[in-house]
Amino acid sequence: MADSPLPGLLDRVATAAGRALRDRLGIDGERLDQVVAFAGRRLTGEFEVDPFGFDPELTETVLLPALRPLYKHWFRVEVRGIENIPETGAALVAANHSGTLPVDSLMTQLAVHDTHPKARHLRALGATLVFQLPVVADLARKSGTTLACTEDVEALLGNGELVGVWPEGFKGVGKPFSQRYKLQRFGRGGFVSAALRTKAPIIPCSIVGAEEIYPMIGNAESLARLLGLPYFPLTPTFPWLGALGLVPLPSKWIIEFGEPIRTDDYPPGAADDPMVVFELTDQVRDTIQATLTELLELRGPAFG
Repeated sequence: MADSPLPGLLDRVATAAGRALRDRLGIDGERLDQVVAFAGRRLTGEFEVDPFGFDPELTETVLLPALRPLYKHWFRVEVRGIENIPETGAALVAANHSGTLPVDSLMTQLAVHDTHPKARHLRALGATLVFQLPVVADLARKSGTTLACTEDVEALLGNGELVGVWPEGFKGVGKPFSQRYKLQRFGRGGFVSAALRTKAPIIPCSIVGAEEIYPMIGNAESLARLLGLPYFPLTPTFPWLGALGLVPLPSKWIIEFGEPIRTDDYPPGAADDPMVVFELTDQVRDTIQATLTELLELRGPAFG
């Protein structure tokens, strides 16, 4: 049976439409050709996702560009220590978490991709709630986010991926503004166990700036329980200003990647030793806390 002519026809139609639009509007030809080619592949299904649902082409063509104005012009993110992230191979980036909404994870993913010499993708780990939300769950999967469970973390690290974890979880992102830049408990150290089992280095990551974007001054606990949420934030602008209250405040950000903490020199079975896991978790936490203090002094005024 002869192959269907539909894919080729769609490609030709998309190319012709793109050229007409480029000529009429005077749009940069190369960029428009890239967009048209991307649209053509979407129409014909000629794109790939990995076993976890990650779609690198969609991420690089649509999702990351949508975040860049926020990253470059609103938060004015400064990145330090990107050389501490290996050019290839597995590594686990462990960062502080804050900001009421997890914008810090998005900015960290973009910081790695846009400043690393190999434009690596940071595969973020997300809470179960992320994958229960309509639309958000699908976008999270496509952008490389994976459920924060031991099996998935070890599988990603075993495949040589760069993985990002925010060990404070909801305790960090949902803490009141009065507790800003004070790290919460780092869970049970599951991320450390995964790193030990896969011999992946742990890279402490300190993020300054996210605490000020949605200063959480209260928590409507009854409403949170009703909606099945870990908290319902009250900020100086939300919910009082409605949708306008969802616009983050333009704080100045610094993201610093610290020196890798090696795990490949630990003996076999270290991942199952509670004392080893506890001490290594504490080392990562203390490193991030000390760096946050330094970065806050370096940054100066939050909105400067």
